[in-house]
Amino acid sequence: MRALLSVYDKSGVVDLARSLNDLGWDLVSSGGTARVIAEAGIPVTDVADLTGFPAILGHRVVTLHPKVHGGILADPTNPEHRADMDTYGIESIDLVVANLYPFSAEPSIELIDVGGPTMVRGAAKNHAHVGIVTDPSRYNEIVDELKANGSLSQATRTQLARDAFAHTAAYDAEILAWFDAGMPAAGSASATANGEADLPATIKLSLVRDQVLRYGENPHQVGARYSAVGETGWWSTAVQHGGKEMSYLNVYDTEAAWRLVHSIGERPAAVVIKHANPCGVAVADDILTAYTQAHACDTVSAFGGIIAVNRIVTLEVAQAIAPVFTEVLVAPGYEPDALAALQEKKNLRILTAVAPGAPGLSLRPIDGGYLVQTPDLVTDDPTNWTVATDRVPTAAEWIDLVLAWQVVAKVTSNAIVLVKDGQAVGIGCGQQNRRDAGHLAAVKAEGRAAGGAYASDAFFPFADGLDAAIEAGATCVIQPGGSIRDEEVIAAANAAGLAMVFTSERHFRH
Repeated sequence: MRALLSVYDKSGVVDLARSLNDLGWDLVSSGGTARVIAEAGIPVTDVADLTGFPAILGHRVVTLHPKVHGGILADPTNPEHRADMDTYGIESIDLVVANLYPFSAEPSIELIDVGGPTMVRGAAKNHAHVGIVTDPSRYNEIVDELKANGSLSQATRTQLARDAFAHTAAYDAEILAWFDAGMPAAGSASATANGEADLPATIKLSLVRDQVLRYGENPHQVGARYSAVGETGWWSTAVQHGGKEMSYLNVYDTEAAWRLVHSIGERPAAVVIKHANPCGVAVADDILTAYTQAHACDTVSAFGGIIAVNRIVTLEVAQAIAPVFTEVLVAPGYEPDALAALQEKKNLRILTAVAPGAPGLSLRPIDGGYLVQTPDLVTDDPTNWTVATDRVPTAAEWIDLVLAWQVVAKVTSNAIVLVKDGQAVGIGCGQQNRRDAGHLAAVKAEGRAAGGAYASDAFFPFADGLDAAIEAGATCVIQPGGSIRDEEVIAAANAAGLAMVFTSERHFRH
């Protein structure tokens, strides 16, 4: 029996080589893998000695030789194959152990491996006769099976082959992503003014399961969190300090909360999310005030919600959170006494995390494919907006308008958000018409919106869209504009003494 070992990740490879040698296997290896095996005192044949050719072309050609790939691809039960092997002095290779350089760590043309993926794919293709191991974590079980049975079962070889093709697919996906990132038209020769250049001609998804979740969106569903191969997001380094395992909705809502709290400026900020929608948002001069005001927006909906804050959690903040049933709390860190106090709540999932990265393409499954779009980036620079009314917002109103616009973009459409003095005080979401969304926001504000800002994620089709703003006592309005009845809406705003700003950008969210 003969094994070929050629790995980038050398963890455990010496122990594997020793075990195979002890079982009477002959070992063939190349490059750094051969060196570490030989340095451990384990007999190994260098590929160059097997083929009679040294590594050439600056190491571009090492294993690409019939004595390597003939040994991997040969079917020992096929007489024609046996004849070719006898004629050309090719010996069977029964086990290939190989894994590839993580291309995305340092992408370049010279790190596009050819020989490695070819060996892996060849062994996987011939899995009826050859075992292919790409994951070092499986070395022990492979050795155990060889010790127990003398060979790998067909079921094991099939599973290993499946994993091997996943390994090379992920590697190719990393290379493709590198090419797409460097090509303005993303591989499309027919990019048009409608933004086609921002969307690649093809998308290859390569995902690895990182975390099995408690359940999916509902307890009868199975859920897991996957990460894109070659990419690292904040979930990859997040630390959970306590509480139950995360569920699908815990992750989904926490992602929404963490992104929102990092999108609303540099001041201390807190967000409460429920069913992917904010039910509380506030910015303040200190994180305790920010949290208490965010919670006060809608104390009923906050029950069982997700809290995100953008400052270290102090003991005072922990004590304020403690009486409220909360599913997840995510923050950049915790004071030791605050963490200890929070850990007394056995069901609270406590996360420490770094800031989220820039959002990428959005994908939603449809029958037989996906809807794909670029991320919805919210422009919150008032210099790009237009005051549509006679009255111009005051300095205080501008501050509330900006926050209201940032928040309404993250609320399910149709959406209306009321903000006063840096605090969201009324949020109406997911309504089939804008009037109902506004009325819901005004009712939830309970009089706290007087003098504040009223934000709509899309234009008002009729002037009655302002009724809820007037009802709530808001004095300024922000909306995209663009309705065929804009002049009627502007006239109604002027009649009510409202200052109204057009952003020229809609933020539907479904």
